[in-house]
Amino acid sequence: MKNMAKSLIGLILYVVLIFGLAYVLGHFVVGQVIVDGPSMNETLYDQDRVLINKFSYRVSELDRYDVVVFKYAYDTSTDYVKRVIGLPGESVRIDWDGNIYIDGQLLVENYGAETMIDPGIAEEEIKLGSDEYFVLGDNRNNSSDSRDPDVGAVSKSQLKGTVWLRIHPNIEFVK
Repeated sequence: MKNMAKSLIGLILYVVLIFGLAYVLGHFVVGQVIVDGPSMNETLYDQDRVLINKFSYRVSELDRYDVVVFKYAYDTSTDYVKRVIGLPGESVRIDWDGNIYIDGQLLVENYGAETMIDPGIAEEEIKLGSDEYFVLGDNRNNSSDSRDPDVGAVSKSQLKGTVWLRIHPNIEFVK
């Protein structure tokens, strides 16, 4: 009888531990987001399911070209998925030829499938604050991103996490 009670207590503790670990992982470490719209085509597509790392950006800095999920400032129930182009403290400008300049230097990158048609508010140089990021969709001509005054620079407090793995329709790491 004593061994059975010990086994039952052990099982209960094990179940509580598993549920506790699942809760911590789901709320603070890993999350799932469904991509809504074509703004990240060719990297991610509408209705792709991705896993996000909710923890790493809190303890280390984001890198240029990281793909992030953030809360839209005017509707926090809406998640945006975009690529980090400008980092805190940098200046960003986009000319009418679609060239991106970081601190006055031409950024050489190949994420946009076609030349940007509209620089939006980034036609004038934007100086990012100490906790702000400039983000763009990879489908540059079909994306509401930091060029749009309703989106603008994204503050660290808006971030939900970095995208690291597409899990549906196929499994692959996101670069």
